[in-house]
Amino acid sequence: MSPRRRIVLVGVVALLVGFFLPGLVKWLLGIVWLPAREICGLAEPGLNLVCEPARQLDVAIPQMASLVLSAVAVLGIWGAAAWCLRPVRDLAEPIAHVGPQNLGYRIRRSGSDELAQLSRAIDQMMERIAAGYEGQRRFAANASHELRTPLAVQRTLIEVGMAQSLTGEQLELLTAQLLQTNERNERLIEGLLALSESDQGLRSSTPQRLDEIAGSVLAAYQDRATAAEVTIESHLAPRVVMGERVLLERLVTNLVENAIKYNRPGGRLTVVVGRTPALTVVNTGQVVPAEAVAGLFEPFRRLARDRTNHSGGAGLGLAIARSITQAHDGVIAARPADGGGLRVDVQLPIPH
Repeated sequence: MSPRRRIVLVGVVALLVGFFLPGLVKWLLGIVWLPAREICGLAEPGLNLVCEPARQLDVAIPQMASLVLSAVAVLGIWGAAAWCLRPVRDLAEPIAHVGPQNLGYRIRRSGSDELAQLSRAIDQMMERIAAGYEGQRRFAANASHELRTPLAVQRTLIEVGMAQSLTGEQLELLTAQLLQTNERNERLIEGLLALSESDQGLRSSTPQRLDEIAGSVLAAYQDRATAAEVTIESHLAPRVVMGERVLLERLVTNLVENAIKYNRPGGRLTVVVGRTPALTVVNTGQVVPAEAVAGLFEPFRRLARDRTNHSGGAGLGLAIARSITQAHDGVIAARPADGGGLRVDVQLPIPH
C-alpha cells in the first residue's frame, strides 16, 4: 500500500475514532461515576463521609481519563506515522547498500503513486551515475593505454642506447625519436589537463567576440594550412558570446587543428561565425561514416580503428571541444560533409 493510501486510511480511522470516542468515554465514566453520585444523593444531610468520595471522583476521574486518552493518542499518532512511512523505510534500506560494485541495481517499482515516481527517479539517477562511472573507467583505461605505448617506446630506445655503443648518426636518430615520443606525451598530458579544466565549468563569464577569436586562430594556423596544402576560407560575422576567452580560443583551435590534420592535399577549410550556429567548421577529407560521427567526440576515439595515429594527435581534440561547449551552455554536433570530410556546428546562447 502506498504512503498516500496509508495516510488516507489513518485519517479516516482518526475521524471515526474522534466521532465515537466521546460517547464511549462518557459511557465508561458513567459506570463508575454515576453510582458514586447516587450514593451521595441517598446519604442523609451532614454525613460527609459518604459524599466526600463522590466529590473527589468528580475531579479525579475526568483528569485520569484525559491523561489516558492523551497517552493513547500520542502512541497512536506515533504508530500511525511509522506505519505510513514504512514503504519509504523499506525503499531506503536497499539503496543504502548501493555502491560501485552493484551500480546495476534498479528498484523497478510499478504503479503511478508517489513512491513509484520516486523509485523511477532513483532508477534514472542510477542510470546516469552508472553511465558516468563507466565513462570514467573507460577514460582511465584509454588514457593508460595511450600513455603506455609511448612509455614503452621510450624504454626500448633507452635500452637500445645502453646495450651498445652508438655512432654519432645513430645517437642523433635515437635522440630525435626520444624527443618525438616525449613531445607526444606532453601533448597528451596537456590535452588531459585541458579536458579536466573544461569539465569543471567556467571560472568567469564575460562578453567575448567569437569572430575576433576565430580570426586570430586562423591567422596563427595559416602557415600550417599552407604546408598541408589546405586552403582556408572564412566568413566571420560579428558575434558576441558569454564565456572565457582562453577556453573559446581552445575550442576554435581544436576544431581548426583537426580540420587541417584530417584534410587532404588541395583540400579546403571553411570557418563560419554567425548567429545560429555560432561557429561552423567544415573540412574536405576522407569520407566519414554517419554512424561513426558520434563516437568521434569520445576521448581517444579516432576514425581509424587502431589507437596509434601517425598524425601525432592524442585523440582528445573533439572531446575537449564538446566539454568547452557544454561549459558555455552550448551544443556541439557534427555530420559528414558533402563529398567527404566533417562539418562541426557549435550552438552558443545569444546574450540578452
